[in-house]
Order: sequence, then structure tokens, then C-alpha cells
Amino acid sequence: MIAKLITYYYVNGAYVFEQFLRHFLISIYGVLFASLVGIPLGFFISKRFKLSKVIIGFANVLQTVPSLAMLAILMLAMGIGSNTVVMAVFLYSLLPILTNTTTGINSIQPEILDAAKGMGMTRLQRIIKVELPLSISVIMGGVRNALVVAIGVTAVGTFIGAGGLGDIISRGIDVANGEAIILAGAIPTAIMAILSDVILGKLEKKLMPKTATRIS
Repeated sequence: MIAKLITYYYVNGAYVFEQFLRHFLISIYGVLFASLVGIPLGFFISKRFKLSKVIIGFANVLQTVPSLAMLAILMLAMGIGSNTVVMAVFLYSLLPILTNTTTGINSIQPEILDAAKGMGMTRLQRIIKVELPLSISVIMGGVRNALVVAIGVTAVGTFIGAGGLGDIISRGIDVANGEAIILAGAIPTAIMAILSDVILGKLEKKLMPKTATRIS
């Protein structure tokens, strides 16, 4: 098995790397777009509890839809290819980013926000100078969870022609004695997820505020 795996990587190394990069970019784009939408939306709904329940509830419903079903629904509207998978990743990434953003903001002590208001800060200044620095580590935790989930969702994208490491896994399933080919796709997928989790976890710790009582 190991010998077959090594041989496959030796013969198809360039192809594996190409699919690895494609897989990673699809995942990153989906999470990036979800962050661009989810983080500002999280700030907006953080103090609007009724609206927050509705929007997060909707994102929660999206999260419960099986990935193959989600891709099938999106395929009807967008066709096949990587863009459809990016949209699926975007939808799956909204929930952790939204919930962590609202949680991070609502965990800030009210006294700090009152002090910022007393200093004459505008809403935008409070967001940039107070709320974002104090909640960024929690927000990054949501982005971190979203990216790990995205890597798994992207693997299923092979069934609608998106490419990625799922293509290699699918080929291994389709051939006799294809265990080594399955591993050739599964191992880089697992490594990608683990490295993403570790790197973003370290970034999350670095961004954690050293004090929750200081306004800069």
C-alpha cells in the first residue's frame, strides 16, 4: 500500500499539487466571501436580538442541508463547476462566522463601550478602535471553523466538476484496488485541514487582546 502510494505521488505529483492548490483556493474564496458578508452583518445584528435570531436561524438551517443536496440545488441555478462549490462553501461558512462575530461583540463589557461613548467616539470609531480589536480573536475562531468545514465541502465538489482533491479520491473509488489512490487524495485533504486549523489557531491566540479593559 505504502509503495503504491509513493509511486502514485512520484508519477502524478504535479497533478496532485495542481488539485491541492485548486482545492485550497476554492475553500479560501468561499470563506473569504463569507467573511466579507458575515463579519459586517454580525456587527449589524449584534445589538438587534430579534433580527439576529432570524438571520442566524436561517444560517443554521443552511448548515443542516447535506452538502450533496446543497450542491445539487445550487447546480440548478449556477450550473456545474468551481463557482457553484464556492457558493456552497460561502453558505456553509456564514453560520460560524456570524455566531462568533455576534458572540465576540456581545462579550465586550458594557463599561468599555460606555467609556468609548463618553470619550465622544462615533459608532464607526467604536467599531474600529474598540469592538473589533476586542472581538477579533473570537471572530477568527469562527473563520477557522469555517475553513476546516469548507475543505471537507470542497472535496464533494468533484461530483459537479469542480476539481480539487476530491477528484483523486473519486478516481480511487471508481477503480479496482484503488485504496492507494484514495489515500493519495485523502491525505493531502487531511493535511490541509490540520494545517489550516493550526495556523489560524495560532493567529487567533496572537490576536487575543491582552486586556479587556483598555481602549486605545
